[in-house]
Amino acid sequence: MNVEVGSKRFELLRELVPSATAFALLVNPANPTRAETVSRDLLNTTGALGIQMHILQASKDEDLDRIFAKAVQLKVGGIVVGPDAFFASQSKQLGELAARHGVPTIFAYREFAAAGGLVGYGSNNADLFRQVGTYTGRILKGENPADLPVVRATKLEMIINLRSAKALGLNTPLSLLGRADEVIE
Repeated sequence: MNVEVGSKRFELLRELVPSATAFALLVNPANPTRAETVSRDLLNTTGALGIQMHILQASKDEDLDRIFAKAVQLKVGGIVVGPDAFFASQSKQLGELAARHGVPTIFAYREFAAAGGLVGYGSNNADLFRQVGTYTGRILKGENPADLPVVRATKLEMIINLRSAKALGLNTPLSLLGRADEVIE
């Protein structure tokens, strides 16, 4: 689901930075299939709106600071972090870098927003863990895994960091705050 909501992440970021004419998408080149899918989807969305989208790539810890410095140099209105296991493992560092460089950034996870990122919007991890536990329980009770239905995350959550928004000089629309599952003040 986190791949499918990439365009929605962009829309949310654009709602927070409506005057921006350029944004960046951060993808992992070590995961080319996902990077290509996310890039294509977002480029289609932004191209139709006349918004410039820069594709930035990182696959190692040491790439991340350089990426945020590049985003500042490009004067992008914000960064959409693409869904990737490497970025998920770096949620806290990404949030801290977004805050340090003063770049409005959106990613999939609550940990990102808690660490200083502007918005976390994606699958609810507690819901995912509950599904895994349910499946594990069914298998341990003797059900054949091949007979179990395929399930996927259906619950999304949005966490907005108001401290970050204020530090970035952004006015957070009440309509957006009303849709948030959590607001970090």
